[in-house]
Amino acid sequence: MNTPLDDARLMELGRTVLDTESDAVRALATRIDGRFASACRTLLACDGRIVVTGMGKSGHIGAKIAATLASTGTPAFFVHPGEASHGDLGMITAKDVVLALSNSGETDEIITILPLIKRLGIPLITLTGRPDSRLARAATVNLDVGVAKEACPLGLAPTSSTTAALAMGDALAVALLEARGFTAEEFALSHPAGSLGRRLLLRVEDIMHGGDNLPRVSDSASLSEALLEMSRKGLGMTTVVDDRGRLVGLFTDGDLRRLLDHGEISIKTTPIGEVMTRRFTSASAQMLAAEALQLMESRRINALPVVDGEGVLVGAFNMHDLLRAGVV
Repeated sequence: MNTPLDDARLMELGRTVLDTESDAVRALATRIDGRFASACRTLLACDGRIVVTGMGKSGHIGAKIAATLASTGTPAFFVHPGEASHGDLGMITAKDVVLALSNSGETDEIITILPLIKRLGIPLITLTGRPDSRLARAATVNLDVGVAKEACPLGLAPTSSTTAALAMGDALAVALLEARGFTAEEFALSHPAGSLGRRLLLRVEDIMHGGDNLPRVSDSASLSEALLEMSRKGLGMTTVVDDRGRLVGLFTDGDLRRLLDHGEISIKTTPIGEVMTRRFTSASAQMLAAEALQLMESRRINALPVVDGEGVLVGAFNMHDLLRAGVV
């Protein structure tokens, strides 16, 4: 039968869980010692991949640790210990290192595959809650992730223990990341679809308009020709180039409005060279799209031409292109 709890009691229970798990994680700091450093060096020396394994809730934590390692420069994957005994052991090679998680250190499915690990002669790093367990004793290096108590009031559901194991896995991953000199650019390479990947990998050349889609008129064109080009290409601007293809000016929707505000002009006869903007901002094709966005925001402009090292026009793009690419 459910016992109704008021809001105050529910909030008290939530705070108690967070306090208990926080205490468990803080206790790990005193265990960052020579064994932790040895585990890091063993993982760094691995010529293959880190094979992470764990059963039940430890398996879920292990899968997350493997994903964190893989995304931060340490090749890793998760193998379910139950499946390992039914064929998946073939995924482990003599160049690998096994990282096994078990709070009790007595998980049958992991103990079963210990002989193979020993036969291959590969290092075994373990995260256990009992340093005297069979798994801990078989390890090359055991890291103690034991907790004083679970956050579950019954003392049964893995809560503090899984949080502690996850935190220790993060500690290993970050230490390895730093030791490898792993950079934000390398992180982005493994996250190309994420916002970080787009910011660090996408370049202007990937989003700019070129060829027939590039709004461009010669410096001898009339204002009416420039307006037609702007209308056809839909970037809200047109570039103006000389006979060698070098960018010499820009004409934008804003320039047109300002012209109309200042009185009558002859759209058909006015040369674009008389009304174009000669002082302009441009980008390079190799510039990061995120840098181009910052440039546009700082100059309060909505479009940019793209030129090469000789000032020759090669492309153009606007804020809508950045939005479509997910940079904004």
